[in-house]
Amino acid sequence: MTKENALWTAAKAARHHAHAPYSHYHVGAAVLDEAGDIHAGCNVENAAYPEGICAEANAIGSMITAGRKQIKIIAIVGGHAGDSLEDCTPCGGCRQKILEFADAETQILLEGAGGKISRYKMADLLPHSFSF
Repeated sequence: MTKENALWTAAKAARHHAHAPYSHYHVGAAVLDEAGDIHAGCNVENAAYPEGICAEANAIGSMITAGRKQIKIIAIVGGHAGDSLEDCTPCGGCRQKILEFADAETQILLEGAGGKISRYKMADLLPHSFSF
């Protein structure tokens, strides 16, 4: 299995664990770090909606907890409850979170309806970004 296939598998598996009783929008994300390891996360909502945690933030937190610091690729899948996927670009806050651990070559991969894969570079999703 290629690393990219493993990312999709991890993101889809994480999506099935999403806790989204308010939006009913289930998201899974998987990060490939600089060591070649994969870290996954799902969105977790709570009663103080919209105070929850995005899948991308959860995956990044898992990566940091494992002692890694750089995102090479992040794969994201999302959609309303069930198995059908929709284009699910990261929210603005997650774009900034990804940028914190990304470089110009970091890839953001999205799988949408019918298995359509969209590929972006960080600058595509967050042009003129803020960083130190």
